[in-house]
Amino acid sequence: MSGTTLSAIVLTKNEERDLPACLESLDGFATEIYVVDSGSTDRTVAVAEEHGAQVISHPFPNYATQFNWALDNVPSAAEWVLRIDADERIGDRLREALLAALREAREDVTGFEIARRIRFLGRKLRYGDTYPIWLLRIWRRGEGRCEDTWMDEHVVLRQGKVRRVQGDLIHDIPKDLTEWTAKHNWYASRECQDIASHEAAAVLKGQAGTKRWVKQNVYLRFPLFYRALFYWFYRYFLKLGFLDGTPGLVYHFLQGFWYRFLVDAKLYEAGSGSRGGAKDRAGSPERVASR
Repeated sequence: MSGTTLSAIVLTKNEERDLPACLESLDGFATEIYVVDSGSTDRTVAVAEEHGAQVISHPFPNYATQFNWALDNVPSAAEWVLRIDADERIGDRLREALLAALREAREDVTGFEIARRIRFLGRKLRYGDTYPIWLLRIWRRGEGRCEDTWMDEHVVLRQGKVRRVQGDLIHDIPKDLTEWTAKHNWYASRECQDIASHEAAAVLKGQAGTKRWVKQNVYLRFPLFYRALFYWFYRYFLKLGFLDGTPGLVYHFLQGFWYRFLVDAKLYEAGSGSRGGAKDRAGSPERVASR
């Protein structure tokens, strides 16, 4: 990259299906690729090595802790760091734009936000507040840490300015709805831990900060169960999610209503009718669904 170096970090466990496309999208872009694996029993490690990635094994406590461990332990001296998941790909337009942005970045620029686009059941979603989702995914080494939350974790910079780069980070959701809904059951238990915790999350800026403020100060103040229905109505009708056809119908109902309803049901099961009180059951690590 004309003297600019970038290390990509991918956390994995049993990602042999999705990992190849992720690593291929980094070809000619990342100068170093580190796969931090937490005990895969499929060909994930072999796939990573076949694509030239360096594999490091470490037990998985939660995403934030694992990623920060990776930041502290990967043997990289690259100037920039990229956080990418195994089911994400760097689009062609984004790759070219990032190459130029990294070469031309001024010293006071310490991070870049990129837009994530969801591909679900073979369709790139456009409506329902799904695009663009701006995420801070590239930052100068040593300037960013992942905030300590169980869900919806973001990278927070110590200092500097953030710039946006045009192009898509494609989040390719698997077509297997059985696997997808099972993972959301696991996510729901983790989110209960965050809701039950009285610890304040990091103060975020930009789109991520706005979304978090609305969730904490508006959404979570609505009654259990009803808020899931309101949220789905907002996304599917007011934000035009229905324009994404049948894939949009399935996605917004399952992710916008069913998942949020499941979180509320777990809070209710734990004896919590509000934002606190669920820690003993839904909020304890022992009760988080296994990966």
